[in-house]
Order: sequence, then C-alpha cells, then structure tokens
Amino acid sequence: MSRYARQEILPEIGQQGQARIRVAHVLIVGAGGLGVPVLQYLTGAGIGRITLVDPDLVETGNLHRQPIYAGHIGQPKALAASEVAHRLNPEVSLVPVLDWLTPANAPGLIEAADLVLDCADSFAVSYTLSDLCLQRGRPLISASVLGLSGYVGGFCQRAPSLRAVFPDLPETLASCATAGVLGPVVGMMGLVQAQMALAVLTGQQPSPLGQILRYDMTGFRCSSFRFDSAPEPVSHFPFIARSGLRPGDFVVDLRGADEAPCPVTPEALRLPVGAFGPSGPKPGQGQRAVFVCRSGLRAWRAAERLRPCCTGPIVLMADLPLPERNVT
Repeated sequence: MSRYARQEILPEIGQQGQARIRVAHVLIVGAGGLGVPVLQYLTGAGIGRITLVDPDLVETGNLHRQPIYAGHIGQPKALAASEVAHRLNPEVSLVPVLDWLTPANAPGLIEAADLVLDCADSFAVSYTLSDLCLQRGRPLISASVLGLSGYVGGFCQRAPSLRAVFPDLPETLASCATAGVLGPVVGMMGLVQAQMALAVLTGQQPSPLGQILRYDMTGFRCSSFRFDSAPEPVSHFPFIARSGLRPGDFVVDLRGADEAPCPVTPEALRLPVGAFGPSGPKPGQGQRAVFVCRSGLRAWRAAERLRPCCTGPIVLMADLPLPERNVT
C-alpha cells in the first residue's frame, strides 16, 4: 500500500488531487508554533517542494508548542525542520532559508511558489505577504494566535486580501511573548492552515479562499464567515525593505538608542510616535515619509498621525536584526 493511499481514496483528493499535491511548490514563512504542524502535515501529504523561511534559533521556551525541535536547542529552526521533514518523508524537497521575510526577498520567493502560508506571527510579514500575493495572484493562507484564541483565513488570488478584512491596526499590540500562548491552540491553527492549503491545491469546493475561521478555546467556541465581497482599501501604508530607501526620503526611526544603537540611516530623525500631528515635524511638499520601528506597529501609528498633513506617500519599515548563530 502506498504512503498516500488513505488520502487518495477520498473523493476530494483522488489520484488527480494527489498528482497536484506532488508537483506543488509551497512557501511556508515561519517555522514556529504554526509552521511546525503545517510542515509536518504538508510533508506527510507529499507536497513536492517546500521553501521554509525562518531566521530564528531553537530555544527551550519554544518546545511546548514546537515539539519537533527537542534535541535541536541552539540550531536554526529552518535547518532543524528540514532534517525532521526529510526523516518524515524523503520524497519531499525542502529548501531552508535562514532569513527574515522582507519586501526585498519576498517577491522572488512568492513568484516561485504555487501557494503561500503565513506562519510567522509577524504584523509586518502578514501585510507584506498579502500585498505581494494580491499583486501576483497567489493564494495566501494566514493565521494569527494569541493566548487561547486566533483565526485562520484564506486570502488573495480569487479572494480579497488581508487588508480588505483587517484594514486597521490590531486592537492589541500584545504578542505571544508578552501575552502567552498554549501549545495545543497554536497547533490546532496550524493544522487548519495545512488543511486549507491542501483544499486550495486540490481545487476543493467551496474554496477556503475568502473564508475565515475563528477559534476561542477559553469557552471552546468556533465561528466562521465569508468575505468574498470585502472591498480593498482605497489606500494603505506599504512596507519596504532597507534596500527600498531612496535619497531624499524623510526617514524617521521611532526606536530609541537602547533598542537600535544606530538609526536605520545616519540622516534619520530619532522621534517618538507622539511627536507627529498637525503641529509636529513633516516632510516637504511631495516628499516620501518612511517610518521605521521593530515590528511595524509604531510605524503605522506614526503614519496615521502624519497622514492628514502629508502631501507625499508614506511607507513603513520593520527593521529586525538577524539572531547570532554559529553554524558549521
């Protein structure tokens, strides 16, 4: 009996669906609590090629929600995940990328893939992936988890983008590091992502693109809704990479010297979010404003404060350092 016999006999898959799975190229961004179950089950399903993007190292505090990394403490997650995937299914080709997903490297990675999974738990990454997937007609399966609740949704290609559903700042700026997260909850979200990905690749109907599932495990509640007709925002603040900076930009680094000893450019102003408004500093007529912070959230807030009195475009930058590593 073949490795995939149990899924091939499903009428939703069949031999034709398995053939689609076998030739698919999937981009997974993030090898953490969401990425681990996504990687395990897509590898088990026989996805032909997986590109896995993650710069982080395995830490002991990861293991309660990333159990495949036991024995890999201190190693890059993408490399450790590649080893695990090869043992699980050597027929799958997995390419690890030890880097942040940024507006500089994302276009090429997305262009080469048939489907993108956002497992990064990063505000800037989610919107960057959504913007580029919408432009290039790639389906995006994105999830977000905090505490005991979260959502999974299918965006872009034939569905509206993430910005169409979430055009504004999130209600809370908390993260898993500050608010906590329970392993089974984040694992469940990753499993739903993997299921949605297989449904898209095999053409199942109704499509998960254009649908969001919400889970609140505090009271074991689940809900869903479709957003097929959600309008795209008329305007938004796109993210750029360092390489996207231009001479003459009005650059503001919102990080303090303790957070970033060197500003993103020597010419960048060092100012807090609250400095911007009707009476605050502003770029010249038609000059592009660039706001920089660690996650992109402070940059978005500063951009909103500046927008009413700015005549030029406003873009954001999430500037994250790579973790130190010693890989032989």
